[in-house]
Amino acid sequence: MHLQTPAHLPVAADPTQPQTTSRRDWLAWASTTALAPLLPACGGGNNAAPHLSATMAWGRHEIRQAMQTSQARAASIALLQGDRLVWQEAFGVVDDSSRAAATTDTRFNVGSVSKVLAALAVMILVDRRLVELDAPVARYLPQFTMLSPGYRDITVRHLLSHASGLPGTHTHNMFALAPLPGYAAELETALADVHLKHVPGAMAVYCNDGFTLVERIVLAITGQPYPAFVQSAILNPLGMARSGYTLQPLPAGSFAHGYIGDVRQGQEFVMGYATGGLCTTPGDMMKLAAMLMRGGELDGQRIVSKEGVTEMGSAQNQGMRLNLTPEWRWGLGWDSTQHPGLDAAGVVAWQKSGGTMFYSSDFYVLPQAGMAVLLTGSAPGFKPGPIAEGVLLRALQETGKLRALPPNVSAAIPAQATISSAAVDALLGIYGNYAQPIKAASPDSQQVDLSEWSAKRQRWEHLSIGLRLRSDGWWWSDAQPGKQYRWELAEGRRYLMSRELATSGHYRITMPIAQQMPPAPAPLPAPWSARLGSTWQLINEAPESIPLAMGVGESSLKELQELPGYLFWDDSQFLLPMSADRAGMTVQVPLNAGRDLVELVVQTRDKEEQMHAAGWVYRRKS
Repeated sequence: MHLQTPAHLPVAADPTQPQTTSRRDWLAWASTTALAPLLPACGGGNNAAPHLSATMAWGRHEIRQAMQTSQARAASIALLQGDRLVWQEAFGVVDDSSRAAATTDTRFNVGSVSKVLAALAVMILVDRRLVELDAPVARYLPQFTMLSPGYRDITVRHLLSHASGLPGTHTHNMFALAPLPGYAAELETALADVHLKHVPGAMAVYCNDGFTLVERIVLAITGQPYPAFVQSAILNPLGMARSGYTLQPLPAGSFAHGYIGDVRQGQEFVMGYATGGLCTTPGDMMKLAAMLMRGGELDGQRIVSKEGVTEMGSAQNQGMRLNLTPEWRWGLGWDSTQHPGLDAAGVVAWQKSGGTMFYSSDFYVLPQAGMAVLLTGSAPGFKPGPIAEGVLLRALQETGKLRALPPNVSAAIPAQATISSAAVDALLGIYGNYAQPIKAASPDSQQVDLSEWSAKRQRWEHLSIGLRLRSDGWWWSDAQPGKQYRWELAEGRRYLMSRELATSGHYRITMPIAQQMPPAPAPLPAPWSARLGSTWQLINEAPESIPLAMGVGESSLKELQELPGYLFWDDSQFLLPMSADRAGMTVQVPLNAGRDLVELVVQTRDKEEQMHAAGWVYRRKS
């Protein structure tokens, strides 16, 4: 369940070496990594319109290439144009054993694309006057509490727009090979023992926990479990007969299998239903898209008000205190309500990506142009976004709605600009995020070299060398011109930004990727110093856990010599002690790099210390 991840963030360790795998690795697996062996694509059903032959030819080629690169066994696409499903096709096989061809009825888990349905479910309750978007969550969940008093200010809108300030992702038993109910209730209980990572509404940073709390609100308001409410209020009325949540095993052969290495796995169950649990087909999702394009109505049946659809597709983050990338326009449930790739062609597009441990998907709805697409593949490293975007642009061109594809952005390196040595020196130091710290250094107080921490090698490794300020305000490297960097001050913090060309080449993607870490206020206290250099073994995942099957098991606690006074957990996150047995979150990075933070809590059980982090419990190993 992911937002498109910046290229500098880590990929998973070698799956043949499970003993080195950590929480950091499985989060990367769920968003960026391919684990399945190579398989060529093969055809499935196709009801395409002849006048989109060029679009389909391009799309088929790109899908097959992406399957080969990611080692996905299966992929499936559906393209809607107006009232017609003009292209629906499946590729590959559901598994290596049966070699049964994937069909347009083959089901895939679409991960965070599920968030669109969560927002839709809330808007239906708003229509029924049972929920108000700007009412506090505590109104509907009076038992909900956190250690930060600001939790009372979290609104329903904050949950749906990633602005709640909740830590990020409750990891315990989220992905498994069997149903493990109770995930949402467990999250709500766990939140009572942690703090907020930022003031509610101050920024938008990708947050699965917020959508999981939506499940609790739906249950409290309607008396129905979230999957049952969505089934009765959305899926059944839309005739989405091959869509639902992973509550029980599906019939053999009806879904695409995931793989760990070259070993076929059983059905993937996602316990965070609202944040990432929908199992569906691209064809079914076009019924949802058609309803949204028609303002909440399909085949004479109104699902949600036109105002509700409009609110979902309205930018939610433009007035927030910390918004370093105003070109990113979060919606309610949508990653973007003005996708930059389509916006460059003058076309409004609502977009949502999604990933699980075994699948990756992307969903686009063009409300004004009357098109939609969903592309999904059975490997987490399958990259559907650029292909779906390219299919839509070519379909718009081939149907005469777009004169030509947008031109590529110039990649010419601008002239150097002047900057003082003092200004350069202020940029140097260690930068933190949720996954992989970055170090900025300079050999001459003019050039900046960036390195990133390698958990595997336990050292800093080059990220970009020879960066110099250019006339466009960005820092370019002559040797590595593909990605540029910039620094921004906001809310009293310095942020490192990155910019790179999108795959299509006609627009750039800008992301805040890390926050400069100030000196620690004090040395580490004795209880935490005594834990430095320790290794912790995960002990509370269910035997059916997919992360456990992938080898997740150990995390480390250390202190980097370049940043004394901070705890460095799992080779990924910096924390500061709050007490002898609690360490708190330290970064506030909007968009994606500040997601999935942990608060460490030490508890003693049978005279043995245990470490609690985002739902996972560890026993000290060494």
